[in-house]
Amino acid sequence: MDISLLFDERAIHHQLYALASAMDNRAWDALDTIIADEAEGDFGEGYEVSGRAGFVAMFRRFLGNCGPTQHLLGNILVSIDGERATSRCYVRDMHQGDGIHSDKFLSTPGEYRDQWARTSHGWRLVHRTKINLMMIGSVEALGLK
Repeated sequence: MDISLLFDERAIHHQLYALASAMDNRAWDALDTIIADEAEGDFGEGYEVSGRAGFVAMFRRFLGNCGPTQHLLGNILVSIDGERATSRCYVRDMHQGDGIHSDKFLSTPGEYRDQWARTSHGWRLVHRTKINLMMIGSVEALGLK
């Protein structure tokens, strides 16, 4: 195995963790170094997004009115093919409500299936599909308006 593949895999692992951390910390500016400008996303029926701005808007919508969140990743598989890569990982997310919804929780365990492109600034997410395997709790935890 070429050691450069290991460095690429490690860089993509880092980007996956950085994205989860940015969501949990509401660090929207951090997404500039993770998600490509032209990225696309499919988060389930009716939740498709286009561009980094589309990702940020969706994250703000679902995370902006809830309390603390935690996105844990596991079983990460990365495949490098030149300047492109794919990754798959399990995600276990937890959302606690805020204010009048602080007694509510929501978890949507599933899988992220991602596509990456190597840029002059490192690996950037160009497509994400979220597969929700189940929904545990109440969407009221998100405080959607």
